[in-house]
Order: sequence, then structure tokens, then C-alpha cells
Amino acid sequence: MSTYKAPLTDMRFVLFDLLGAEAQFERLGYADATRDTLDAVLEEGARFNETVLAPLNSIGDQIGCSHDKATGAVTTPPGFKQAYTQFVEGGWSGLTAEVKFGGQGLPHAAGVPLKEMIDAANLAWGNFPLLSHGATEALLHHGEEWQQDVFLKPLVEGRWTGTMCLTEPHCGTDLGLLKTKAEPQADGSYSISGTKIFITAGEHDLTDNIIHLVLARLPDAPTGSKGISLFIVPKIKVARDGSVGEANAVRCGSLEHKMGIHGSATCVMNFDGAQGYLIGQPNKGLMAMFTMMNTARLAVGLQGLGLSDRALQNALRYSRDRLQMRSLSGTKFPELPADPIIVHPDVRRMLLTCKALVEGGRAMGYDAALQVDIAHAAPDEKERAEADALIGFMTPIVKACLTEWGVECTYHALQCFGGHGYIAEHGMEQLARDARITTLYEGTTGIQALDLLGRKVMQLQGAGLQVMLAKIEAFCAENEGNAAVAEFVAPLRKIAAEWMQLTMSIGKRAAANADEVGAAAYDYLFYSGYVSLAYWWARSVAAAEASKQSQGFKDSKRETARFYFSRILPRTQAHKAAIDSGTAPLMDLSAEGFGD
Repeated sequence: MSTYKAPLTDMRFVLFDLLGAEAQFERLGYADATRDTLDAVLEEGARFNETVLAPLNSIGDQIGCSHDKATGAVTTPPGFKQAYTQFVEGGWSGLTAEVKFGGQGLPHAAGVPLKEMIDAANLAWGNFPLLSHGATEALLHHGEEWQQDVFLKPLVEGRWTGTMCLTEPHCGTDLGLLKTKAEPQADGSYSISGTKIFITAGEHDLTDNIIHLVLARLPDAPTGSKGISLFIVPKIKVARDGSVGEANAVRCGSLEHKMGIHGSATCVMNFDGAQGYLIGQPNKGLMAMFTMMNTARLAVGLQGLGLSDRALQNALRYSRDRLQMRSLSGTKFPELPADPIIVHPDVRRMLLTCKALVEGGRAMGYDAALQVDIAHAAPDEKERAEADALIGFMTPIVKACLTEWGVECTYHALQCFGGHGYIAEHGMEQLARDARITTLYEGTTGIQALDLLGRKVMQLQGAGLQVMLAKIEAFCAENEGNAAVAEFVAPLRKIAAEWMQLTMSIGKRAAANADEVGAAAYDYLFYSGYVSLAYWWARSVAAAEASKQSQGFKDSKRETARFYFSRILPRTQAHKAAIDSGTAPLMDLSAEGFGD
């Protein structure tokens, strides 16, 4: 059976030694985010996830959610509702929300370790409260005062949950094709009609009400994405004074039968003249939804990280216990009938790959969350602007890379088990199945790649890239005489210079042929991710050496960084070669040339 133990030592290292979170939070005005408070959050979060959520993970996978066709009701797996009640009673749902709406007012980065723990312990369960945070952000930035007063407190307290209703059967990423209609009513509300698919937690039995944020078209809306508006559509009607009425005309038509995350309700939602309220300005809904979507994209990146870490934990435990053959360089455990498989180079390759991607990815993901806090609360306007640019640039990298690495790590971990990984007994195949969806929802990897290169680099003239490159150069300059990281500084500086040159080269070719952006985007995304991770590994070694961590911890960081720079960072050269090949290898073959 797959087990989980929160990696508190490394979480604390990233937060306090690497990112200096305690001092940062104080500087940003989060007076309550002291080390004692944050340690208590980590300890209690670990207890809840290890003892309450993790044991339900396999149950959710085996039993899944059930749908009553007659009523549209969805029942979650055994134990899920009771776990959610404990989650709400513990105040976890409002950890980082504003105090005036019932939250605890902690910085965004303080909630990231909890999010990672939830995703590792029970990803399917974690999907139910996931989008409430995004709904809260959308209402905070775009909602009217009465909407905030009525809807935010129940969402923050966890009494209600939220959803994102974007996709329709005939349109996925191209939301300009959506057909859901919104008809104005005499009382100022709107009648919403249409069908939405792939709606995470669209219906369930955990809360009394569910607040759907729905994209729809007004009667006079222009065509395409410029004619989309955003609406609040509660499962149970809610009046402007906050009073709750009768059931709304919204219903779950069916549940999707999925490859993984069986414990998560992925719903087809039917809106048949449901009462809704406009959020923000007419025809400006996509802008409001992106507030929610970007929050969700960073959150999904953490899902990939959490699954990777749990997979690594179990593969490491198994590799230390499983006896198989003798080491090629000579017996390592003569007292045993065979050596544990962890002595074999290929098993170490898989374990070290997972360790390098998990620990480096944790640093990258946690820093992205810290940049959210800096962009929100830094006293200096220039610092806020730079942090905002960096968040925009890093969001597609964090989302896509951490989830794709999640697929890689769960498969490596499964491989360490051999045939035992393929059967359900050890729980590894569930992690591999669950990880696959993370690369798809909230925008596929290809969409993230286009967002990074097409929008964040080309359209915005690489503002976030320039901030990232400046950080890399500042680190290299500060550590030129630091023997502890000398071996990493020169290759990091070299690859950063190549990153800029590669970007400029793509830009020049794209000026002549727009397909160059699409042809380069995927490889540019991963090139960027691997360079970013090199920066975080170099910084991790420097922070570990300067910390009070044990010598064993410091040695582990250094050796893992060496593995990363020698074995994983060279992947950038394959991506560069693919980018340099241009559009011809992709576009010259005709559609008919693919065969029957």
C-alpha cells in the first residue's frame, strides 16, 4: 500500500533557509506569519494529511463517486465528507483568505506546503476545495460589494465550495466558440442556459451549496472571446441580501468515467434557465475568469509536485528493502542473500531523477507563491511590478513542468517496483494514473507553452524573462567567490546567456513566419523549466551550506545538484536542437501524408 509522510524538513528548508520566508512575511506586513505560527501550520497540516486524507486515497480510487440519474445528486466516496468536515472545523479552508471575510490572513506562500500535502495525500479529495480559492480571488478582484458580502464568507469558511464552468462539448481551449446563453431578467439577475463539461466538483455532498462561476453570452454579445461574460450561478438560489432560497435550475447530468482521480467528481453540468448574477463588466468575463484560472494553474502545478513526492517516498522505501542480485562492483550487503536494489545504477538514476525534480520543483513552486505575496504587498511599486511580471512568466512553467515531471516521476517510481508497481497492491499505478490528468486540465501543456512563448515572451517583450535572468545574474555575481557553489555558477551563467540568445533567435524567425512560435513553444517551455531549475538547485546548495542543517542534509543537496547539472540539465540541448530545426520538420508533411 502506498503511504505518505509530509516532507517537513525539506519544506522548512525551502521556506526559511532558501526563501527567507519569515523575514519576507514580516517585511510585507504579515505580522501573524511568525515562525511559530508557520511551524504549527506545518505540523498540524502534516497530522491531518497523514492520518485523515492519506488513508482515504485508495478508497476514493476503488469506490469513486456515484451519480443518481433521477435526482442529479452525487455521493462522494466513504470518509470524504467526514474528512471535509474536519478540514473546515480546522480552519484550513480560510488559511490565506482575508480576515474580514472569515479567513486567517496568512500570506499565499504559507498555504502552499499545505496544498502540496493535500495533493500528495489525496489528490481526488483535494479537488473539492481546490477551486473555492480561485472563486474567492475572482470575486475579490471583480465582484460587486454585495456579491463579496454574500458569497465570500461562506466560500472562505468552507461552508460552500466554488467551481469554474468554462468548457462545453463543442469547445475546449477556444472559449470564443461557447454557446451558453445569459438572458437579462427584470430583477437584475440573468437566466443562464447551456451545458458545461469537465466541471471539477460540479456536484457533491460535502456542502449545502455550490457556487458556479459560469462563462456565457449576453444576447447582444459580439462573436468570439470578446463577447464572453462571467456569472455567479449558485446551486441553491441566493438573494442579494444573502438569504438562501429554493434549488436553482442547475443539475449534474452525468459523471465522467476517468483514467484516474476516481474520487473526484468530474461533472457534466446542465443549466436550464438558472438564476445568475453578472460579475464585472459585460463581455469582459474572460479577463475575470483568468484571475481564477491563473490561481488554479499554479495550484495544479503543486498537484504534480505532491504526487511526485509521494511516489518518490514509496519507491525509495521499496528500493531500500527489495533484495535483487548483487552490485556489479561487488557485494555491498554480505549479511543479506542479495543486495537491495538501491545499489544498482539504473535504480539510482530513477530515484535521483525524482529527487532532483521534486526538491528543485518545490523551490520553484514555493517561490512562485512568494512572488504572489510580493506583488500584492511589497512597499515598493517597482518590486511589485517585477514580481507580477515574474509570476506571469513562471505560471505556465510551474504548471506545465511540475505536472509533466509528475508524470515522469510517478512512472520512474512505478518502474522501481518492477512488476509489483503495475499491480494495485502497492498503490503506485494509482499515482501514475492520477498524475496524468494534471497535464491536461487548467490548460494542456501545449497551451501553457503557447502562453509562455506567444504571450509572456513575444507579446509582453519578455518582461518576466528579464526579471528571471536578472535574478540568475545577481546570484552568479554574488557567489563568484563562494567555493560552495563554484562548480555550478559558470554553467548556470552560460545556460542563462544561451536562454536569452535562443529567445531572440525565435523572435527573429517568428517575424517572418508566425508558425515558428507554435513550432518552438513546447521545447522552449521545457528549456525554460530546466534552466529555472538549475538556478534553484544552485541556490539550494548555497542556502544549505549557509544554514544550520545537518552535514548529511548539505551533502545530499550538493550531490543531487551535481546529478541535476550533469544528467538532467543537458536535456536543454535536445530542446534547443528541436527549436533550431524550425517549422519544416513539423509542417512540411501534408495532412494526407499522415496516412489513412
